[in-house]
Amino acid sequence: DVQLQASGGGLVQAGGSLRLSCAASGFTFDDYAIGWFRQAPGKEREGVSCISSSDGSTYYADSVKGRFTISSDNAKDTVYLQMNSLKPEDTAVYYCAAVFRFKPRYYYCSGYESEYDYWGQGTKVTVSS
Repeated sequence: DVQLQASGGGLVQAGGSLRLSCAASGFTFDDYAIGWFRQAPGKEREGVSCISSSDGSTYYADSVKGRFTISSDNAKDTVYLQMNSLKPEDTAVYYCAAVFRFKPRYYYCSGYESEYDYWGQGTKVTVSS
């Protein structure tokens, strides 16, 4: 079974840091790109970042550029999201998702959730002011 296990959320003060992990299993990791999404209370889910582990290409939403860094450990089939300089507006449930790189009309990973094939459960991040 395909599984994406997100972890690492918690409560942190503004300006602090957290590292989220997304552990993948049940599929060939190199064939997929992994994305991070978040959904704040009362808001739609939005794309945060993604990485294609095969070539290291990445995407960041403008709201997190310069503060968040996505990385991939192919030996562990795990993607990380290092979040620094956290702001209260980063408070959300964070989800990881996987998109098959070899499906028709796939060119690069993005923040469009409709493109993703598998989703994990969320991990909650709360940033206090």
